[in-house]
Amino acid sequence: MLKSMKFAVAAALALGTLAPAGGASAEGLIRISEQFGTIYLPLHVIRDQNLIEKHAKALGLDEVKVEWAKLSGGSAINDALLSGSIDIAAAGIGPFLTLWDRTDGAVKIVAGLANQPNYLITNNPNVKTLADFTTSDKIALPAVGVSVQARILQIAAEKEFGVGNHNKLDDITITLPHPDATTALLSGSTEITGHLSNTPFQEQALKDPKIHKVFSSFDVLGGPVTPTYLYATTAWREANPKTYQAFFEAVKEASAWIEANKKEAAETYIRIENSRLEPAFVQSLIESPESKFTIVPAGSYTFAEFLSRTGAIKKPVESWKDYTFEELHGENGS
Repeated sequence: MLKSMKFAVAAALALGTLAPAGGASAEGLIRISEQFGTIYLPLHVIRDQNLIEKHAKALGLDEVKVEWAKLSGGSAINDALLSGSIDIAAAGIGPFLTLWDRTDGAVKIVAGLANQPNYLITNNPNVKTLADFTTSDKIALPAVGVSVQARILQIAAEKEFGVGNHNKLDDITITLPHPDATTALLSGSTEITGHLSNTPFQEQALKDPKIHKVFSSFDVLGGPVTPTYLYATTAWREANPKTYQAFFEAVKEASAWIEANKKEAAETYIRIENSRLEPAFVQSLIESPESKFTIVPAGSYTFAEFLSRTGAIKKPVESWKDYTFEELHGENGS
């Protein structure tokens, strides 16, 4: 049984909470968050094809209740996971590592969503590099300081301005969901002149001749990267092993199906998101050589090393396997 819902999550919990709330008390209930963009397409496919229900039944669970929460920004999602409002979080590697650190490893990655780039785009014709941004500019991203976009910007700033200057542009960042940031950037009538975006919003904006790209995260990080992950508490996984396994198998199937059925996958995105984008345009994004739907983490340790070196996380980390569940450990991740 599938039930779509939206949570209004109050940001009452501090990220410094030491332990998440307990998991669901019985098998057969899973509450999943999602955000905006084609990178969340595996979740759309799971919903559209009832894949959790399919795999739950194969594992002996005759009925599973699936609930969906549409949230924006890693801070809100982490708060929801800590409070027990959701069981599966979908957010960037930055928010995840922050939570993994502050819960002393009580939260781990279930799977990656896809390898896709994040572009820093701008409507300011004077901005060609990061050094061209001034205090008159504002760069929109999903969550100031903690989102994967915020961390990408910090890594880029360190490369541009030198070690110790990773926070140089933090003061001109602003929290805004991707759809709203795209609208603001295209309008040119707000203080927002930059947007560290994702697909399809960045490509949609770049159709406008007034918008240009400053950098791609793939260039900043030296290759393909999985920016966004699905993660859960160890307590929920232990309390709900069959539900967890059904979800994991559903994600694997969804990712493989997208790679094999890109036209149908684009149609699924438009249907589930009620998107007004042209199917052919969405299909072109999914077919891009920069896009690969896979559960295997790519480049996550680059973020972990950066956050550790700059003091953003304190928990020792030696490998990407330190913060992922063992179902992934046989993969060639990073």
